[in-house]
Amino acid sequence: MAFLKFNKSELVNLEYSLKREILLANKTGAVCSTSIVTCNTRRYHGLLAVPLAQFDGYRYLLLSSLDESLTLRGKRFNLGIHCYGDIYEPRGHKYIVDFDADPIPCVTYKIGEIVFRKRLVLTPDQNQVLIQYELVNAPAKVKLELKPFLAFRSVHFLTQENDVARTDFVPVQNGASFCLYENFPVLNLQLSTASSTFKANPVWYKGVTYSDEMRRGFDCREDLLVPGTFEVELHRGDTLVVSATAGEPVNASGLKRRFTSAVEKIGSINSFHDQLVREADTLIREDGGAKRIVAGYSWLYTGLLRETLVSLPGLTLYGKNNPKEFEEILDNLIAANQERLSHRTTQVEAPLFLAVTLQQYIAFNGHDKEVWAKYGPVMKAVIESYLPGGRQEVAMLPNGLLWAQKDGVALTWMNAYINGRAVTERAGYQVETNALWYNAICFALEHEKKTSAFARKWIPVKELLEKNYERTFWNADLGFLADYVDNGGQHMELRPNQLWAVSLDHRCVSDEVVSEVMRVVNAELVTRRGIRTLSPRDVRYKGVYEGSQPERDEAYHNGCAWPFLLAQFCYAGFGMMGSSFVKKAEWLTEGFYEDLSKHGVGCFSELYDGDPPHEPHGAISSAMTTSALLNINWLIGKYRED
Repeated sequence: MAFLKFNKSELVNLEYSLKREILLANKTGAVCSTSIVTCNTRRYHGLLAVPLAQFDGYRYLLLSSLDESLTLRGKRFNLGIHCYGDIYEPRGHKYIVDFDADPIPCVTYKIGEIVFRKRLVLTPDQNQVLIQYELVNAPAKVKLELKPFLAFRSVHFLTQENDVARTDFVPVQNGASFCLYENFPVLNLQLSTASSTFKANPVWYKGVTYSDEMRRGFDCREDLLVPGTFEVELHRGDTLVVSATAGEPVNASGLKRRFTSAVEKIGSINSFHDQLVREADTLIREDGGAKRIVAGYSWLYTGLLRETLVSLPGLTLYGKNNPKEFEEILDNLIAANQERLSHRTTQVEAPLFLAVTLQQYIAFNGHDKEVWAKYGPVMKAVIESYLPGGRQEVAMLPNGLLWAQKDGVALTWMNAYINGRAVTERAGYQVETNALWYNAICFALEHEKKTSAFARKWIPVKELLEKNYERTFWNADLGFLADYVDNGGQHMELRPNQLWAVSLDHRCVSDEVVSEVMRVVNAELVTRRGIRTLSPRDVRYKGVYEGSQPERDEAYHNGCAWPFLLAQFCYAGFGMMGSSFVKKAEWLTEGFYEDLSKHGVGCFSELYDGDPPHEPHGAISSAMTTSALLNINWLIGKYRED
């Protein structure tokens, strides 16, 4: 597709091309990522990073890169590219004439009469990356040399030359295996032809620099071990497949078939919705034999409570139309989060999202009795846990509202810290936590018999909330809800958290309040790339996510636009306007498709600058963003039919 394609002038401009990243991920949790010119700019970049159970399941980078060199009639051309400080050497990007990412990343090089093509794919069910090389055209035979750069370290940290690393190799079928450190899996590099040779010559390449880490003020230089070089001769029309596998070596004679099969399983992209669905599938992985959602690539974690509950309906239902997968992931989440759901968590509103997730499931499949029979006991246990004495960090007060406070701790999704200081602590009555609280109670009462002990206990609480919520948070003079209320009164910084109060199935504010909140939010917080986390009129507003780590953390929830919040805005919009809101919803989502050639190519970013032109930042592939866009598309389709 055109939006996943780049021309030569874009590719040779490093200022442009190094900001565009490719991402491949599979069900095992393996990841392959780099820039579109295959120069690594982040510590997370590399050709093969895999989760290791022996190291708490965190992802470890084994193969950083694989440099290619072509020799024709004694003249050698190096296609690799690395940064050393402010110097790029070699500069193989100057030979790139085309990049295409549909269905898999494909880089085309042209050197005189030589046309050489490289394609990358991760096998879906194994810690294996396959690289296909094709000598499309050449006036004579060409010698291809492949130089692997080995890392064997956590994706979060860098490595340096040391005396512990093992620099030897073990021959395997059509290749060699390497293992730098004890307890790591073996990395097998194998070629599809037996005519290749490996020449050992272990050398540390020192000072490899990751420009994006340097720009952000992080540690950015490391040393990588090159154990030697693979060599093979190619003639015009020849193809070669290279496999990098963690663990056991594979049958090298079947690599070409395995590559073809992996590409066929991916399929082509025929619409923007197809791209969303593919990304949704990428964000669901097998973790210890259980399906879980990855919050975002390349550094966000797997199986997080809030992120999973928020993104689960979009990824599995609206994206893949797969209720079975929805329940499998939800069951795994509940089993792994008993403590957070029922006892304690620093994400005080996260357990309450369970009600929203189940409401969306029921709206999708209509099986309300079956859903409540299975998940009702968990939902009621969550509600009961907020009674006094149930949790240390949050509890229901006599007015029915939840008060959340733990000194120095940010207890909501706005949980950035600078040098140990919570940027947005928000202790007290939080507007979204209490909106979710009311919705959860109403959802449970909706499915419980009115004569049950649960109903008799919680109907009075529901009535207390209906009496106290609006009077606690509403500010008629300013025309919107307080973000939180503490002993000092209402805190009236204009933030998007009040969107939950006007968009959930059950809300305890009047229609007039909904209308006013939507008017103000639309005027000051809505952008075409998400909802700003703070009004630009606020003195604390930070409209650009750049600078040092503290500067970025300050902007994270004080101005950055978050796409996932658009789903709540659209739920409220459709609730107010019905099908008349379709055009607005389309306008709010179209811009993301324009950005598919930015940041993560084909991916949907975690956040954007609050200021125009709203550049993407954060994780290049976000579960909550992808889910929100799928959710909005589903709403558009539903109301368009109406």
